[in-house]
Formats: sequence, structure tokens, C-alpha cells
Amino acid sequence: MKAIQVYGYGDPEVMKYEEIQDLHPKGHQILVEIKAIGVNPVETYIRAGMYPFQTQFPFTLGFDAAGVVKEVGTEVTKVKIGDRVYTDGTLTGSYAAETLCDEHQIFPLPQRISFEQGAAIGIPFTTAYYALFYKAQVTADEIVLVHGASGGVGTAVIQLANNAGLNVFATAGSKEGIKLIQTQGAHEVFDHSQKGYEDAILKATGDRGANVIIEMLANINLAKDLKILAKKGRIIVVGCRGEVTINPRDLMRTNGAIHGIVIFNTTREEKEAIHAKLYGGLASGMINPVIGKEFALEKVAEAHRYIMSTKAYGKIILVP
Repeated sequence: MKAIQVYGYGDPEVMKYEEIQDLHPKGHQILVEIKAIGVNPVETYIRAGMYPFQTQFPFTLGFDAAGVVKEVGTEVTKVKIGDRVYTDGTLTGSYAAETLCDEHQIFPLPQRISFEQGAAIGIPFTTAYYALFYKAQVTADEIVLVHGASGGVGTAVIQLANNAGLNVFATAGSKEGIKLIQTQGAHEVFDHSQKGYEDAILKATGDRGANVIIEMLANINLAKDLKILAKKGRIIVVGCRGEVTINPRDLMRTNGAIHGIVIFNTTREEKEAIHAKLYGGLASGMINPVIGKEFALEKVAEAHRYIMSTKAYGKIILVP
């Protein structure tokens, strides 16, 4: 079968599209024939050697995918051959035509959700749900600011927050991104490429500040977040690409808190509970993952460059 193999940490060219040995499940393992693959920023960090991810070379990147069950191990009871499924983690990597998963990494894909949308669920939606309801513990009377909302996690946060009846503020830095977060239902939209946008956010809150800030690029925005945070507010850091200097007095002023999350630190039980909550929204139409741009699997280097650019919005997808 065809797969992407990483032969060393470095630039996108370390990923090679080639033929590898076919996979076969055993025990509680499931073989998924992949129809669409989700690309996440964390995978670019792993590829570059910037993320604490230990592995032997070569290896296949990727966590999120959607497809059809092709084979099952002898002890599998959760799914059957032919079922439509999406993954949240794999045993052998998702940047491939097929992947092996354990039963706890597989979830049913409702008929109304495309394979491309299914590949956009795993990391983005579990991260969004965990940030809002586990870490921030939002309540219905609070303002949630999604800082950098046009990506896969950001659009997921907007949808989940809307469904929970929250007052959703959101920012983006391009015309396409602004339009997208408006269509996703953000109640107040701001262009974070414009000087003074923080003052506009603060004014829109009645000078009280945002109760919860879901932060996608902390190395650029964290110091600004502290100045627009409400009393006893919470900043949830979801994404960061470098160091940042802050004044702790800005945090002390509000009795605020900063939480960092990495979705890989959640327990299996937490993940399963989150996916159970997501299924109803996916099946009913309350949740609709947003697809930005698709690339053929062999164009994975282009996809990695694109997802880290200012042009990217929605979920980036690879197609085997």
C-alpha cells in the first residue's frame, strides 16, 4: 500500500510517498481503508523535531482519518467490516492508504458527515470540547473569545460554544477568515491584523473583558489576552509557536488563570466521553466540520507548508 514515510526530522521534504508492506489486524485491532486524512499543526512540529515525540525511523505521521473498516481482529466487537468510521489516533499513522487502529481509537461516522468532514473531527473537536468544558468550565452567561478562530480547532470552538448558548466573540486575520467565522455564527467578529482590535473587543464587552479566551497562537497574543480578560477569567492556550513575554501583574489584576492543554494528555475515558457527546451533534446537524483545502497524499509537503501559512483556514485534508 502507499504511505508517507518520515526518514528524519527536518523540512517537509523528509516525508516520502512510497510503497510499504500491507497491514493486517489482530486481537482488538481494526484495519481502516482511508478515504480522507486530517492534517494538524502538531504533525508539522513532530516532523520538524520540535515536539517531544519519540519514534524509530522511518515512520508514518498522522492521527486523524475517516474511511471504511476493511478487516477486524479476532477480538473486535465494536465495529464490523464495511462500517463508516473516523479515527482519533492510530497505531501505524494516518498519512496512508490504510491504517491500523485499536478499538478505542475508532468512532462511528454518521451518514450525513462526509469522509472529509470525518477526518476533521479527531484532534480539532476533542481539543475544542476539552478546552471549553473541561478546562474553562464555561457557563451560559459568559463571553468566550476565540482568538484565531478560522482554523480547524477555532471553527470547532465556535460551533460547540454556539450550541451551548454562549456569547461567542472571534478573531481572524484575513478576509476569507473573517467571512468564515461570520458564517460559523460568531456573534462579534474582529480582524486581529488591524491595530487596536483589542480595544474594540474590550469595548464590545462593555469594558468587562472576555470571561474565557481560547488562544491559538500564544506567542503572539498572550500578552494582549491578559489586557482584555475579565475578572476571574480563564485563558486556555491551545496553540503556540514560540516564546512570549508577559507581565504577571496583568494576570494578578483579574485573579485570572492561564491553562495550557495538549489533547494527548487526556485519558481514554475522557476521550470516549467527548466523542459520545460529539456524535449527537454530528448526527443531528448541530456540528459540521469545516473543510478548507484538499491535497493529494503525495503532495503532503505542500499541505504542511500551507497549514502553517496565513492563507490556511478550516481543516486541511489529504486524499489517498
